[in-house]
Amino acid sequence: MTATTSRPLSVTEAIESRRSIRKYLPEPMNQDDLREILRLASLAPSAWNAQTWRFAVIQNPELQAELQAAAYGQGQVTNAPAVIVVYSDMEDTLNTVEETAHPGMGEEGRSGQRKTFEGAFGAQDVAQRGQWGLSQANIAFGFLMVAARSLGYDTVPMLGFQPDKVRGLLGLPEHVQFAGMLPIGKRAEDGFPHHRHSVERITTFY
Repeated sequence: MTATTSRPLSVTEAIESRRSIRKYLPEPMNQDDLREILRLASLAPSAWNAQTWRFAVIQNPELQAELQAAAYGQGQVTNAPAVIVVYSDMEDTLNTVEETAHPGMGEEGRSGQRKTFEGAFGAQDVAQRGQWGLSQANIAFGFLMVAARSLGYDTVPMLGFQPDKVRGLLGLPEHVQFAGMLPIGKRAEDGFPHHRHSVERITTFY
């Protein structure tokens, strides 16, 4: 399959046209587009370049049906051609932390990265540092939605599911934290237009 040939939307266009879509056209995801969306999301920033996020991409109808059951029967889980589960694995991050040091920093950077993370998280328990890792994965979750829309795809962010059941279905370790579940595909409905607070309502200028 070849990547989409239409012009990618600008950041402004992607944000302004994004909707939470729960009904999708019955067509498979273009795999080149899917990989590009994941690549763009992986460019999200994170403190110390930790990159705690991980993506589980489900395109198997049987597994999607099981995920739907774990998500209280919400139809978008099986209606979409793919579902991306975004989670944080802080323990894997700590075990492989040297990989997040920029190559330009050399061996000193790799050892410094290890020292920084051990100093910051070594005394914390798994749950505490897992919460910090989740705060970083949430950034990538937002990037993922904008990246999808920029290539003409639609999503709906979900937190309404049973984490333990999803961990079991995907074979994930107990310590991972979920940023959310994201059905993705081409919209079969327009969804509601944005209804948001004004900038003045939510902002204080100092």
